[in-house]
Amino acid sequence: MKILILGYKGMLGHELVKEFENGHELILWDRDQIDISRKEEVIEKVSKLCPDIVINAAAYTAVDEAEHNKNLAYKVNGCAVGFLATVCKEIDALFIHFSTDYVFDGENHNGYKENHSYNPINMYGKSKALGEKMIFDISSKYYIIRTSWLFGKNGKNFVETMLRLAKEKKDIRVVNDQFGSPTYAKDLASEVRKLVESQNQSGIYHITNSETCSWYDFAVKIFELSNLNLKVKPIKTEEFPTPAKRPIYSMLINTKLPPMRKWEEALKSYLIETGRRKL
Repeated sequence: MKILILGYKGMLGHELVKEFENGHELILWDRDQIDISRKEEVIEKVSKLCPDIVINAAAYTAVDEAEHNKNLAYKVNGCAVGFLATVCKEIDALFIHFSTDYVFDGENHNGYKENHSYNPINMYGKSKALGEKMIFDISSKYYIIRTSWLFGKNGKNFVETMLRLAKEKKDIRVVNDQFGSPTYAKDLASEVRKLVESQNQSGIYHITNSETCSWYDFAVKIFELSNLNLKVKPIKTEEFPTPAKRPIYSMLINTKLPPMRKWEEALKSYLIETGRRKL
């Protein structure tokens, strides 16, 4: 198949390229090749290319900055998704788009299934919810894949932040009252390939590594598996204020696909692959 991957230079895009490069014709575009917020450009370039699948790994992901850059967040995460959905419908291409746990308010301590109602509590979540709604209104062949707490190579993420801070500080404070499922970008990309090959029906899919933890638990495990002796102090969210409010319980419940491996196992693999842990 001819597959267009948008945002291929990013953390997830990088893994998607590795997953799909064997057996498919890949076209890799990033900001230098296309501005997805320009409707005419999207329609013209994607129509001319006429791929079988469009995978959109491009997004505005600066959660706190989105509070001040509302228009940009809505352009990239909302309107641009509508443009892509439109052209995919016109050329009868499968549209794969990535969304987030932040489309929910985080007040349900049991987590959120695929059909749970939206109620985002920050601008980033609102912009991602708009993108999803655009797809619902326009598309007929699509996978909306929600994920959470993504980490991996070639991008900023919590694991790399913790390892950097370990070199700069003797003790670290991490919030202990926000809960989610850390997800390895490599595992997510693998599941996307399986989903495409399965030809499952269009809809929303929740894909994360299994089980949940707090950010504090996540940090402790990072240092434990990296053999770093560092003091981690659990704190409340109110002790670490941020411009964007975060959901407390943002666990995504998967009711449609086989479960992925546990997040601890995925983290261990990542640390081994990046040379932070020996076999």
